[in-house]
Amino acid sequence: MPHAIIKLWPGRNDEQKELIAKKIAEVVAETTGAEDKSVSVSIVEVEKEQWKEEVYDKDIVGQEEVLYKAPGYKY
Repeated sequence: MPHAIIKLWPGRNDEQKELIAKKIAEVVAETTGAEDKSVSVSIVEVEKEQWKEEVYDKDIVGQEEVLYKAPGYKY
């Protein structure tokens, strides 16, 4: 605990993904008081053409109770 799932369009290499995961884990550990070894981060690539259906409609729209940072775009 805690676990973060990051969804993004394809195009980042493994080095970039590792850096994203490292930085997110650092912020989560620092902010929650958890040990770094307790934090995990997954990165899921979602094709641009599937973003609305797979991410926007499922994880963003209607999720105001748990969405602490909304995107600045709409479909």
